[in-house]
Amino acid sequence: MSDILIVDDERDIRELIGDILQDEGFETRLAANADACMAEIDAAVPSLMVLDIWLKDSHMDGIDILKHVKREHPEVPIIIISGHGNIEIAVAAIKQGAYDFIEKPFKIDQLMVVIGRAMETSRLRRENSALKRKDGGEVDLIGGSAVFKQLKSNLEKVTKSNGRVMLTGPAGVGKEVAARYIHSHSDRGGFPFITVSSATIEPDRMEDVLFGRETPEKGIEKGLLEQASGGVIYFDEVADMPAGTQSKILRVLVDQQFTRVGGSEKVSVDLRVISSTSHDLAADIAAGQFREELFHRLNVVPIEVPALEKRREDIPVLAKAFIEQFNKSQGLPLRKLSSDAIAMLQTLAWPGNVRQLKNVIERVLILGDSTEDISADELPEQAPLGEDDGRSILSPSIATLPLREARELFEREYLLTQINRFGGNISRTATFVGMERSALHRKLKSLGVVTGNKSGGRVAYVPEEVD
Repeated sequence: MSDILIVDDERDIRELIGDILQDEGFETRLAANADACMAEIDAAVPSLMVLDIWLKDSHMDGIDILKHVKREHPEVPIIIISGHGNIEIAVAAIKQGAYDFIEKPFKIDQLMVVIGRAMETSRLRRENSALKRKDGGEVDLIGGSAVFKQLKSNLEKVTKSNGRVMLTGPAGVGKEVAARYIHSHSDRGGFPFITVSSATIEPDRMEDVLFGRETPEKGIEKGLLEQASGGVIYFDEVADMPAGTQSKILRVLVDQQFTRVGGSEKVSVDLRVISSTSHDLAADIAAGQFREELFHRLNVVPIEVPALEKRREDIPVLAKAFIEQFNKSQGLPLRKLSSDAIAMLQTLAWPGNVRQLKNVIERVLILGDSTEDISADELPEQAPLGEDDGRSILSPSIATLPLREARELFEREYLLTQINRFGGNISRTATFVGMERSALHRKLKSLGVVTGNKSGGRVAYVPEEVD
C-alpha cells in the first residue's frame, strides 16, 4: 500500500483528495503549509506527493518544496496542482522535476489517472534500477591459489565496514571486479555502483560529470556523485584525476556534500568510496601531481590485487570460466583446454594480466576449430621463431654462454617457472617434469633455488646472493 503526501493550504481540498485516495486503498498524510510538509518528509519519505504551488503562511512555495524534494529524494514523483495555472508555471514545474501539472478546478477522475500513471512509472523505474544492479551486481572472484585466497579474504573483511578502500596493482588485474565484489557483498549491494573513469573524462568536464549542473534551460542534471548516493562511487585510476577536481573531491569526502555547477544549494550524499590505481602514488605526490591529503583520505584500507604471474595456478580455472562466459554471451564454441595448452598458458608472460588472458581466449575461440580441444599450437608464441626452420631463437643471456652454464641457466629458469606454475607444490612439479621428488630437491639445491612464502603464497625464487 502506497503512502501519498497531500500538501494544500485549502483544508477542504486536501481532505477531499485524502478521502478519495483512502477509498482507493492508499495511505495518506496531509500538510497545510511548508513547515508541516517538511516535517512529514523528515518523518518518512512518501511514495508520491500532490503539491499545491501556492501555500499561504509559508516561507516556501510549491516550487521551492519541489526543488528541495527532487534534490534530496529524486525518486519521489510529485504532481503539482494550482488554481492560478498558466503555461509558464507548468513549464517551470516540469523543468524542476514535477511528474505532471494539473490546474484547479480539476476532476477527481483526472487526478486519479495521473496519480496511477505516476505510481506505475515510479514502480517501473525502481524495478529497472534493481534489474540493472542485479545484472552487474552478481560478482564472483575466480581462483584457488594461496595468493588469490588472501586477496579474497581481505576483500571479504572490508565488505563488513564502510571504510574507504584503495585497490592497487598493474593494469588488467581486475581491480574493478574486486571493487564490485566489495559492493555486491556489502549492505550497499542493493544500491548503485557508479564508476568514474578518471582517465577518460575530459578535464574541463570533470566537475559537471561528478557534481552535476543547474541551468534555467534544463533545470537539474544530476552528476555521478548524486547518482551513487546510498551506494558506491568507484574512482578508476584516480591518479589521472585533474588537480583542480582533486581538491573538490577531498571536500566531498570530508563533508559528504557539494554544490552543483551553476547551483547555490548544498547537495548531501551518502557514499562509500572505492578507488584504484596502477600508479606509484608516492612518486606522484612527490612530483606534485597528486594531493597527499586526498591520498590519505582514500587509502584508509589499501589492498593489492596481484598480477597474474603471482597466481599462475589460477590460469586454468580462469581460462575455463572465460570459455563458458563467451559461450553464453556470444555463442562461441564451448571448447576444452588440452593439457599442453594449459601448460603453455601457465608459462607464458602476461604483461596485460587477466584482461590479456581473456582476450587470448576470445581470439582462440573465434579463429579456432570448434570441434577440437584447444591445443598449444593455437596460443601465442612465448618467443619468436626462426624464419627458415622454426627453431626457437635463444635469448642473448643463454646464447652467449658455454653449454654447461647455458644448461644450468635454462634448468633454473625452467624449474622456477614450473614450481610457480603449480603454486609452489614440489610434488606436482616433480610429477610434471618426470623426476623423483628427492631428485628434484637435490637439483633445486644445486641450482640455488629455494621455496618460501611471498605475497601470501608459496613461490620458488633465487636469493639475491645466488647468481
